[in-house]
Amino acid sequence: MKTAVLLSGGVDSSVALHLLCEQGLRPDLYYIRIGMEGEEFPDCPAEEDIEMVEWLARKYDCPLKIVSLHDEYWDYVVKYMIDTVKAGLTPHPDMMCNRIIKFGYFNEYWGHEYDAIATGHYADKRIIDGIHFLAAAKDPIKDQTDFLAQITYPQLLKAAFPLGALPKSEVRQIAKREGLVTAGRKDSQGICFLGKVNYNDFLRKYLGTKVGDIIDFETKKKVGEHEGFWFHTIGQRKGLGLSGGPWFVVRKDIQTNTLFVSRGYDPIEQYGNVVEIGGMNFISIDPMPEDGTPLDITFKVRHTPDFTKGKLIKVPSGYEVRSEALIQGIAPGQYCTIYDSGSSICYGSGVISGGRKE
Repeated sequence: MKTAVLLSGGVDSSVALHLLCEQGLRPDLYYIRIGMEGEEFPDCPAEEDIEMVEWLARKYDCPLKIVSLHDEYWDYVVKYMIDTVKAGLTPHPDMMCNRIIKFGYFNEYWGHEYDAIATGHYADKRIIDGIHFLAAAKDPIKDQTDFLAQITYPQLLKAAFPLGALPKSEVRQIAKREGLVTAGRKDSQGICFLGKVNYNDFLRKYLGTKVGDIIDFETKKKVGEHEGFWFHTIGQRKGLGLSGGPWFVVRKDIQTNTLFVSRGYDPIEQYGNVVEIGGMNFISIDPMPEDGTPLDITFKVRHTPDFTKGKLIKVPSGYEVRSEALIQGIAPGQYCTIYDSGSSICYGSGVISGGRKE
């Protein structure tokens, strides 16, 4: 099977490569440059990453190509992020990167020559009645199916996830045992293309600042000021600069550039039990019953190892998830990822358009 491996310079994709080579494969290796070029955009840090992947190519005697998707990443991921934040919503650039860049443009330009595209994602695949499904990884802490839930079925068919059955601790052990140069590298944090650029500094460059009021949700009194609603997300408690807290962002009014906050631990205003979804990307099948009855599911509204039980319902505006438990910080613009009732099969995800409590 002709296989391409997408290497990042981190330990996960390195061990994914090792496991494939153990199976007797000699895959072609690719490193994708996506960071913004120029002095103000350190490249994630690309030069160190490239040293790592070149070392791996030599160790496993595999051909390596360093390719660039800078322009595509900017046009379809970075601009999406800026536009989403500007609209007062919470973006999910990793979700878009996987669908559009790693399994999208990479496949269009180079991956079409291969039977499989392997990555270091913590995810798995399962075949049921001849249909391929995206499945949760063995390690619930590291599981990344929510980051992959917008891919298409053809993309899933081609994807390979060698780490799906391994806990992170074992991945580290394999890297150390095999003497991989990446064994001690820390996991990447934040948004890759920004490199060492602070996220708020990036927003400040492209969206500027605009002073607005911070209002106590309960008393309706002004308790402070902020530099722009785009720097803040629903459920946020850090970076507000308010005393007497903790304070949580519970609402944003983008028309008046106003933040509403609530004081105290887990204020009830942060919670809802209905997640409104504008539309769903079902990867493999539409799991909804033909008679229109609600579907028993588990779901996530953020990257977390925890699943919440609920029901998925088709409504005129799209879909709704009715949760068995109250959920904190339902953030429009983020994605609600849908799993089967056993939390093992990922059906797909949809953009959160709102939330409420009933």
